[in-house]
Amino acid sequence: MIRPLLTLAFGTSLAMAGRAADTGFLDKTYKDPGGTEYKYVLFVPHNYTKDKPTPTILFLHGAGETKGGKKMPREVGIGTAIRKREKTFPFLTIIPQAPVRGWQAGGESAKMALGILAAVEKEYNVDPKRTYLTGLSMGGFGTWSLAAAMPDKWAAIVPICGGVRGKSVDEVAAKIKDIPTWVFHGDKDPTVPVQMSRDMVEALKKAGGHPKYTEYPGVPHNSWDKAYDTDELYDWLLKHSKK
Repeated sequence: MIRPLLTLAFGTSLAMAGRAADTGFLDKTYKDPGGTEYKYVLFVPHNYTKDKPTPTILFLHGAGETKGGKKMPREVGIGTAIRKREKTFPFLTIIPQAPVRGWQAGGESAKMALGILAAVEKEYNVDPKRTYLTGLSMGGFGTWSLAAAMPDKWAAIVPICGGVRGKSVDEVAAKIKDIPTWVFHGDKDPTVPVQMSRDMVEALKKAGGHPKYTEYPGVPHNSWDKAYDTDELYDWLLKHSKK
């Protein structure tokens, strides 16, 4: 009886070793170097396998989803878009929650988000040439900021109804002109003036960049539902990888 039992145990261990990773929306925890823990959500594609490099999106939410807000980050923006196409969505998608308002480079929230990204890169088989950055409103500002701070990190960026603060648009554009960029904004936005996106798009063109720009007529602050529900956006992202 020993041999069949050993064979059964060996076969079971092989099956467990080859079992696919958990997929879908996963609740996870990141501990920073100082020991502070942060909750975040990670979407893992349903067809994810450890032997295939997978493109990754880092999503930065708006001010209303900051810790203590009325909604969780997964409930607004890219999370809702993923749910509509969950079985086929091909990106590992990181959805952190800012502990304090603002995603500006060097701030607590930005450091946490980048720490989570690094942790995911260690745990999963990510494609290092296809890491994308996007955000809405406060996260749109953060997208511009983190892109300028780390221009060599991102294969493409998608700032939605954001803008640049603290630096000139020309200064930021000079740093990120080579990053493929698709900007979205509603022309009736009462919260973040559409001119902020227009100015960045023009600055990028002036610097030699080739940004895409979608401006929604009659749309107020919430331009992100239309933007993230654009199937072409995800096809466009996959076309871009770092050299």
